[in-house]
Amino acid sequence: MSTQKKYISLRIELLYIKPLIWRRLVVPATITLPELHVAIQGAMGWTDSHLHQFEIGGKSYGEQDEYGEMDILPEKGKKLSALLGKEVGQFLYQYDFGDDWQHRVVAEQTQNAHPAWSGPLCTAGERACPPEDIGGTHGYEAFLEAIADSKHDEHLAMLTWAGGVFDPEGFDINSANARISFMLE
Repeated sequence: MSTQKKYISLRIELLYIKPLIWRRLVVPATITLPELHVAIQGAMGWTDSHLHQFEIGGKSYGEQDEYGEMDILPEKGKKLSALLGKEVGQFLYQYDFGDDWQHRVVAEQTQNAHPAWSGPLCTAGERACPPEDIGGTHGYEAFLEAIADSKHDEHLAMLTWAGGVFDPEGFDINSANARISFMLE
């Protein structure tokens, strides 16, 4: 019996945005949902400023909201490999219930760990993640329209709000991995 640690390759796709924004994460099979949440946040470029949930096998897992109004199971201690089982090949990750960012997460394959891997690793991706609190898919479309047109009434305000520059086609794998590493410390 092999004692080598198993990893799962996950393809994470931000739904309802075109062109597609996606990341590929390789994570330990024994990763807990709170750790997976942090890894997704780092890979996508989110800042972990809002509630989230996982919908896996017909059940919702996450942190309870402060008022206890959500019908959600606690995610603490739940391991991805145990929840996926043999029947579940994909699940939903939702972040920021106001902006309603929904991500399809597809378990692509299980593999042995590389000796240099010590935790989650982003191995691929395309396009920048929308800025936090942009207003969901419609707000993001309006944002992109404003920053693309220097004559748009909101051009300067949106660029300033985004920190001066925003490249919707930009994705930096090294920055994604640095964020994951920093957020999991």
